[in-house]
Amino acid sequence: MVARPGSFAVVLPVKSPGTGKSRLSALPDDARRRLAAAFAVDAVAACRATPEVGLVVVVSDDDAFAASLAGDVVVASADPGEGLNGALRHGARVAREVAPGLRPAALLADVPALSPGDLSTALQHALAQDVPCFVVDADGTGTTLYTAPPALFDPRFGEGSARAHHDAGARPVPGDLVTLRRDVDDLDGLAAAVALGVGTATAAALP
Repeated sequence: MVARPGSFAVVLPVKSPGTGKSRLSALPDDARRRLAAAFAVDAVAACRATPEVGLVVVVSDDDAFAASLAGDVVVASADPGEGLNGALRHGARVAREVAPGLRPAALLADVPALSPGDLSTALQHALAQDVPCFVVDADGTGTTLYTAPPALFDPRFGEGSARAHHDAGARPVPGDLVTLRRDVDDLDGLAAAVALGVGTATAAALP
């Protein structure tokens, strides 16, 4: 695959739909699986519609599902033992091999309302910085997007990741960015995303 014009390589961590979004356990298993798959489809679609994104790398423990997301994504197999941040660093290395001129950006895939406009705004802001940048989630404690110059790429996702990224020297991206901040960890988050307007795959998968 040849990267298209753009400034960023977005690395998306995607679990197998069979195990993804376990915190939506209030839903039947088949509904949860459909939503987990749909979130990933819509995240890839938003990335592909964002001019600043030149490459999408999907890091997954389910290569077949990852390859089905779109014909022009790069699939990188995740090592189950390396954790989320290790998987993101692996994805960034793969991106550098494919398109060495692009800046890596880690985007969580559970943002089904994500608009290309919000993603574009955040990436434009980050590109003007010479330090890592991150987008705080709607709850104010997590992170939905992290990007940095290649030599400084050191994601710290996990509990309290907004504080962890800030303490490591990353700068928060300002602005509303409501569709980028609205991640889905539970049914309340899903309802809030639906109110914003979710992507076509998620809309079709709603219970």
